[in-house]
Amino acid sequence: MKELIRNVLILLILPILPFFSPKSVSKEVPNSTENATVTGNQTSAKEGRTQVGIASWYGADWHGRKTASGEHFNMHGHTAAHKSLPLGTIAKVTNLENGKRVMVKINDRGPYKKGRIIDLSHAAAKSIGMLKDGTAKVKIEVIAMPRKSNLEASNRS
Repeated sequence: MKELIRNVLILLILPILPFFSPKSVSKEVPNSTENATVTGNQTSAKEGRTQVGIASWYGADWHGRKTASGEHFNMHGHTAAHKSLPLGTIAKVTNLENGKRVMVKINDRGPYKKGRIIDLSHAAAKSIGMLKDGTAKVKIEVIAMPRKSNLEASNRS
């Protein structure tokens, strides 16, 4: 329940964060995935940079196991696995087949199946209507990334 409340608060606060942050400073983001501007504890992605490809989902078989971030995977949370986005990144995932969108936190690595760009939790996949088919063509847009000091700590674990 606490994680659900935390996820809801993150999703409500993120869109208004840039309006309350101190003066922004530009920074280059590793892996050339996004350009970003520092705002508070996270960075806010500049428009125009996206990734398009096939998403899949994972659920009950992984529920409760540790993720790459050290958190326990919760199939009911809005989380995802991505090969290169920094752990802690908040991304908007849009199902290009039906237009449905969901916000997720990257807390794991994957997918490991060739041709896929992101693995969504069961709840996130359900939100964008891809449970039945198992995969969908999606667009990933980075909304916020953790600050560099947070990245170094998460990459050590």
